[in-house]
Amino acid sequence: MTPPAGPPKSGAAGGALGRTLTIVLTLACAITSSNIYINQPVLTDMASSFGVSEGAMGSVPTATQFGYALGILLLVPLGDTRDRRKLILSLGAATTVALAAAALAPDLAVLTVVSFLLGALTPIPQIVVPLAVALTGGQAKGRVVGVLQGGLLVGLLASRTYAGALADLVGWRWVYGCSVALMVMLLVLLFFTLPKGITGSAAMPYGDLLKSLPKLFRGSPLVRRVCTSGALVGVSFGAFWTTLAFVLQDSYGYGPGIAGLFGLVAAASALGSPRAGRLADRKGGRYTQTVLLVVSLVGWATLAGGKEWLVLMVLGVVLLDVGVWGNQVVNQAMLFKLDAGQHSRLNTLYFTTRFLGIAMGSLLGSQIWNAGGWYGVSVLGVGALLLAAPILCTTRDVRPVDDIPAGTSAEETASRAG
Repeated sequence: MTPPAGPPKSGAAGGALGRTLTIVLTLACAITSSNIYINQPVLTDMASSFGVSEGAMGSVPTATQFGYALGILLLVPLGDTRDRRKLILSLGAATTVALAAAALAPDLAVLTVVSFLLGALTPIPQIVVPLAVALTGGQAKGRVVGVLQGGLLVGLLASRTYAGALADLVGWRWVYGCSVALMVMLLVLLFFTLPKGITGSAAMPYGDLLKSLPKLFRGSPLVRRVCTSGALVGVSFGAFWTTLAFVLQDSYGYGPGIAGLFGLVAAASALGSPRAGRLADRKGGRYTQTVLLVVSLVGWATLAGGKEWLVLMVLGVVLLDVGVWGNQVVNQAMLFKLDAGQHSRLNTLYFTTRFLGIAMGSLLGSQIWNAGGWYGVSVLGVGALLLAAPILCTTRDVRPVDDIPAGTSAEETASRAG
């Protein structure tokens, strides 16, 4: 049985998350997460550079997403027991080295391996968000998560734009070189602004920390539902963004520059994330998830016609990203109502399954593109959402852990919330 967590160490109380630190943490989420998506608008350029098919090039985003899922599984739980400042800075330095290696990769095989390592070393946002929630004193979790993810999305989507534009000008390798420079600047900023001594309150060895993950998953119906639905929504998301560059090239003759501009088109979703968090705070998770599911399904229905009408592709991108990213905000807000001492591990479970879903979507999407084209990919995207629908529309809203009687064990708390 996992002991109840105490308060975060070193004064991580309410009010410690000021405006400056919020901006810095939002930048950290934006820049580090962008590193796993910058390959998507330049896949056609990479395929041409290495002399391989577009389907084969799908191994790069797939490896990145699988690596990201593994990194979340093995590294993010450390946020419950280690100094989060040191952990974030160490992972940031390792990510910078991996980006440099990707820029110098001589062939597809090496780039695929490096992309896997890059993904594994990059789960910094999943450590940053629980840190921010702890520094707020646990108030307005949905709003805090929404604000950080809103900034994350602006950076992530803008990265697709600069990746495409930069690849058009000087080639895809400089895309990774630019990300190296951004990471160096971010590390300097984090070094001077991250609070010291903010350590997770779960006192247990690393092995026990990992062993506790299956117990957390099995012990709470809520956690199982959130993780399963998150993975299915991830399949839909991964299938779309991996094949977007292919359909734009095939139907309209657009290169990576235009594919990257679709990141700016989807920037409207960044405005929806904080709103989704606030709506979940007011109306509850089940209501908000149902609304977001409908938005995502309408988005895919619109995207299906995007092969023939570009305006439908633009509108569909906005709708799908609003639905998918809003879904992620609400899922995290629901989980963060559980025991604060488990937040990093809950984030681990959620994002491991989420990015396994995205990786599967990338893999299936690129293969279905070769066999069935854009309409086949659309069927995959809609099908994954329909599988998630019964879970999203029936998951019971969560009681905040503060409302549960004192002395209740972590497992009992999770079970009541589910």
